This record gives sequence, structure tokens and C-alpha cells, in this order.
Amino acid sequence: MLFMWFFLFLYLTTTSTAALDSLAVSQSIQDGNNETLVSAGGITELGFFSPENSARRYLGIWFRNVSPLTIVWVANRNTPLENNSGVFKLNEKGILQLLNATNSSIWSTSSNVSSKAGNNPIARLMDTGNLVVRNARETNEEDVLWQSFDHPCDAYLPGMKIGWNLETGLESFISSSVSDTDPAVGEYTIEVSLIGYPQVMNFKEGVLVTRAGSWNGLSLVGNPGATLGTSPNLVISEKEVYYEYELLDQSAFFVYILTPSGTGKSLYWTTETRTAHVISTGKQDQCEDYAFCGNNSICSYDGNYASCECLRGYVPKSPEQWNKSVWGNGCVPKNKSTCENSHTDGFIKYTYMKLPDTSSSSFNTTMNLNECYNSCLGNCSCTAYANLDVRGGGSGCLLWLDNLVDMRSFSQWGQDFYVRVPASELDHAGQGNIKKMIVGITVGVTIFGLLISCVCIFIIKNPGAARRIFNRHYRNIVPMKEEIDLPTFDMSVLVNATENFSTRNKLGEGGFGPVYKGTLLDGKEIAVKRLSNKSEQGLDEFKNEVALISKLQHRNLVKLFGCCIEGEENMLIYEYMSNKSLDYFVFDETKRKLLDWHKRFNIINGIARGLLYLHQDSRLRIIHRDLKTSNILLDEHLDPKISDFGLARSFLGDQVEANTNRVAGTYGYIPPEYAARGHFSVKSDVFSYGVIVLEIISGKRNSEFLDPWHDNNLLGYKLLRKPKVPGFYTEVDVTSQANSSSAILKPNSHNQLSITMLDAR
Repeated sequence: MLFMWFFLFLYLTTTSTAALDSLAVSQSIQDGNNETLVSAGGITELGFFSPENSARRYLGIWFRNVSPLTIVWVANRNTPLENNSGVFKLNEKGILQLLNATNSSIWSTSSNVSSKAGNNPIARLMDTGNLVVRNARETNEEDVLWQSFDHPCDAYLPGMKIGWNLETGLESFISSSVSDTDPAVGEYTIEVSLIGYPQVMNFKEGVLVTRAGSWNGLSLVGNPGATLGTSPNLVISEKEVYYEYELLDQSAFFVYILTPSGTGKSLYWTTETRTAHVISTGKQDQCEDYAFCGNNSICSYDGNYASCECLRGYVPKSPEQWNKSVWGNGCVPKNKSTCENSHTDGFIKYTYMKLPDTSSSSFNTTMNLNECYNSCLGNCSCTAYANLDVRGGGSGCLLWLDNLVDMRSFSQWGQDFYVRVPASELDHAGQGNIKKMIVGITVGVTIFGLLISCVCIFIIKNPGAARRIFNRHYRNIVPMKEEIDLPTFDMSVLVNATENFSTRNKLGEGGFGPVYKGTLLDGKEIAVKRLSNKSEQGLDEFKNEVALISKLQHRNLVKLFGCCIEGEENMLIYEYMSNKSLDYFVFDETKRKLLDWHKRFNIINGIARGLLYLHQDSRLRIIHRDLKTSNILLDEHLDPKISDFGLARSFLGDQVEANTNRVAGTYGYIPPEYAARGHFSVKSDVFSYGVIVLEIISGKRNSEFLDPWHDNNLLGYKLLRKPKVPGFYTEVDVTSQANSSSAILKPNSHNQLSITMLDAR
């Protein structure tokens, strides 16, 4: 009994020690005993490890229960231990030490913390992966003696700052490892430069190789938008200048690793999946190479090759080399302006640009764009200007005072940028515009005359047909504004918001017509659905969608802001859904990995809630009739919203079913009785919903899946029993081999579909 009590006490003591999240002065972590620190939430762990195919020992931090093992911080990355005799401890001065077999210190934190240390320092491992040393009695979270986040390795974590502490002079930056098996400091670093307007740069052994660029209020100007699920920010104050990012979803994890090759990769996982997926490899084209085109030129990449073009008013410095596609010497001004005549200069606007290197720039946070223009024009050394912050229509002023270096153009991303040119270039450009205008007017008048002639001939020869066309068109369009109770948008507002319906802003195209992304003057993002002349759907569907969705309000239905009816134009304005449609994720092998079972089940439930509202809880019973994955939109949190009500029908009172002579919808999603006899009801939407659930779980399109043994599509392959009610399956069992999970779909006594998610684990 004594032995049993002794071993029980020893076990409990060992377990308690292993679960500690902090290290006091009297405690230590010994490699030989396999001891570790585990954060309070069980998220991260600190201990000794060896890289793959190596016997050397390092003290590091990693995320627990995540595959593959990813080390995010290493203490002794340049001084490894040769055996497992290492000891990690905290002394009474608040200094962390790593000792070898001879009790010699091979790594320690800075000794300057001793002046701030009290009588009782403590080191604690946080769930964020940050190892923090502070006085145990200190209650201020910001008052730390030392923290690992101030001394990053090759991993950039949420909440970690890259930049400068201007009071202490401490610089925090990311540095690559030598290789995947050697965590020693490698060739590449990512740093924040304080020269000019602060910007993020990538160096190789001190030489600038790529530039993510300056901050424009939304992201770094060289990056195509914020990374999925993150909220980046640049902070400039009297005490600090740093770049950081936070996670929007607390159940998700995102880590950026600067690889030994300098390209970087992004890892993403959730508390449910516990599998780290590489969502970005950081591979870059030649336009990302710093100053690939030299001074005063723009780099463009068409998907295969990079090319360079001089700015307006500039010519190649070495024309012979330029013609051979050797662009490194860049461009020089064609006609150099002087301070005597600089007041006659003007500016040419470039759009979708990565702004130049801001090392030779000055900035002002309070100016508007007009004041910025005047400031640049009044300084003969100023070569270009732009807004400092693009949010809310733009604010602040950024001026360049030298050559413009490292610019590139994007197709759907970037910023407006204004380049200074002499008056002669403006005159030349103006003459060119006048010539184009004259040609355009001449061609337009000619075409208009021909059209009028054709219309007159048609009316004379077919007066009856012309009268019918006019009546149908006029009666359908003119009353629209009076019939609808919905805010209306001016055409000019939507033209400006979508940049004249630029193809760069096109989100997609459906049966109704193309959909464009737009940004209003107040910064609100919208989606504009424009009725196409070639659309199989027409004014009836337009009216129907306006009449129905304007009366519906639910978190799982897309929100309609208003419409635009001007002349031939009929448009609907919706809230913008940043993650596009469900099929964009479900049927893509890479993006599908972002939908773990928790998110998939959330999407399935969200669609069901939206349908329940349409069928039972709204003022009118609505049958959608075109429910499919492409009509389920996802917001920034991947929450689903049902869209596209052009084919929907409303029922009054106790009406539950109807017939139609025209079958509308998408084959593969509509039930047999609707396709064969035009008979539709709430069960029609339930059938479509069941198909969507099958596709979400299996990741297969119903129309493309084929069982080679029985020539069945996805529905036939997964069907267990024949339907008791025509077009309504009584039980479906779907198994996903990739996730070892399944779902059971059953109707209850009221023919309502219920779902049970099963997990083999």
C-alpha cells in the first residue's frame, strides 16, 4: 500500500508539472525528463525538440495537436545542444537561461530586464504562442520584462508586431531559417523600413529583393487584399511603428512562415480540423522582384510573362537594351521640367497600381486629395502624389520627391496614382483626346442615322409588330418606379461605383445577367446585378425579385439595398458577399479544405433556417424554385445567404402547391414531379436543399458525378430506399471517405427534412 500511494503521488506530481503554463524562479524544464510548458488553454507548448533527421536539440514553441508539427519559435536557433541534457530556467533577475550539460549558458534573454525585475518574476506561455516574462504581482498586461514576440524567428503569428519600438530602439523582424532541418538564421528577413513613409520590405543578406509596400488603410499596397480571415493594420505613433494582424475567427489559426527560399507560405487550420493546410505558397512573378523595370516604369504580368512600360512623359534610358527586353536601366523624363516652369505642369492618373517605393516620400494624414495636388504642384521636386488612406473615398497625402521605383499594375487590385508631367505632355494628350472625340462623334452620328433609318423602315413595313413591341416595352418599364417600394439608385452613382461596369469588377454572370462589385462614396461595398439584353429572364423576373425580396428580412437571405431603373437599364443592388458563392468553395479541391465539418454544418443549418423562414415564418409563403449551390452566397464569416429570387413564387393563405406550364430552375436540383408535370410546392425547395446537402458533404457536383458500376448520378448512388412520396426521398445516407463522417437526412411526420451529422471519431 505504501508503494501504491508513493507511485500515485509521483504520478500526480508529474502530471501536474507537465501541465504547468508558467515557470517560476524555483522551477526548470529539463530535456532529459521530457518536461514541457503548456498554455492555459492547451493551445501551445514549449519544450525541447529535434528537427527531422537531426540529433541536435533545440528549445522551441509549437501548436499542440496540430499535424504536421510546426515550430513557430526557437530560442537557441544558432547554438543547438548536442544531447538531451539541456535545462531551461528563470533566474531571480527575470532572465531566462538555457544551460548545457556543463551548466554553461548557451542562450539567455537580455540582461537589461534586471533593472525592471521585481522580487518575484515569472515566465508564462500564452495561447497565442508568446512566452512572456513579467513580475508575478504585476496586473498590467502591457508591462512585461521580456517576451518572445519581440524576438521572432521565421514565423509571423497573430498579435505579433513587426517594426520598431522608438523609445527603446528595439526592432522586431522575421528571419528565415537555413533549411527545413536547420533553424539557424538564414538569408532572408522581412522588416519595416522607417525611411520615408514606413513600408514592409524583404531583404536577402541586407539587399532589398521584394517589397510588400506601404499601408493604404486596407492592406499593404503590394498585396492583393487581406488574407482570408485576418485583419491587418499598420500603427504609427510617437512610441512605436509596427505592422500586425489579428484573426477574425477565434476558432481558426493562421501562421505565415518565411521559408528558407524567401518566398514564404501561409498555414491555416481550425480547432476542429487540427490539420495545417498550406493556403498560399508565396510564389511570385518577376514583377515582384524589386525594381525589375528600373526607375519610372510600370511592370505588368499577363500570367506568363512580365513586361515593362515607361510612364507617360518618360522614355527608355537605354533604348537598345529596352528593345531587347532588358529593362533594368529604367526610364528618364522626355522633357525635364524646371522650377521656373513647374507651375504649368499637370498630372496623369494611373489606376490599379502598386505604389512606388516610399523611401523618398513625405506624408500628411490631414490633407485631402485636392490639397495634396496643390502641395505637389507647388514643390518642383515632387514627382507624384496619391492618397495615404483609400478608405471612405480617400484621405491623407503621400508625395514622392525623387524617381519612382518598383511600380506594377494589377487587374483588380491597387490604388489611384497621379504622376507629374510637363505641360507639353498634357497638350499632346489633350490633342489626342480631341482627335479621338471627333472620330467618336463622327462614327456615332453615322451609326445613329443608320439605326433611325432601319427603325423607320421596320415601322413602315410592320406597323402591327412595332405597336406590340412598343406597348409591351413601355407598359412593363414605365410603371416600375411607382410599383415598387424600394430605394432607387441613380445610374451615375452605379457607374462611378463599378468604374463604368469594368470587367475587372465583374463577379460573375447568371441567368439574369452579369454581377459587378461596386464601392460607394462612403466606402460601402455593393453587388450590382444588371439585367442583360441576352438574358432568358426578363422584366417579369426583375419585378418578381424586387417585389418578393424587398419584403423579406432574414440573416440567411441576401439583403437587397435598392434598384436602378433608367431607360433600358434595370439593376438590383445587393449587399456584397466577399466569399462569392457556395459552389466556389465546395467544388474546388483547394478551397474545399477551408470548409471543415463545423463550417459545412453551419452552412447546411443556415440554408435550412432561410428556407424555414421562406416557407413558414415570412408574411408570404415563398417557393424559391431555383435553389442550388451557385445561389447560396457566403459572407466574410462563411455564413450562407440565399439569393436570386427571380423565379420564386408566393402562396397566399393555406395554399401549399401549384402548377405551371413553364418549368423553371436548374435540372439536377428540381424534383421529378416538377420537371415532368410542372407541379411545385415547398417540397420542391426541400428536394433542391437535399441535393445541395449531398454536394456539400461529398464535394461532388450532382451533374458531373457518375457511378461507373450502376450509371447513377450522385442522387442515385446515395439513395437507400425509393421515395414514398413522388419526388421526396425518405432517407439518404451520405458518407465522405475523406473525412470519415456521414449525414442522415430524414423527413418527419410533416415532411420536413431533418439532418443528423455523424462523426466516425
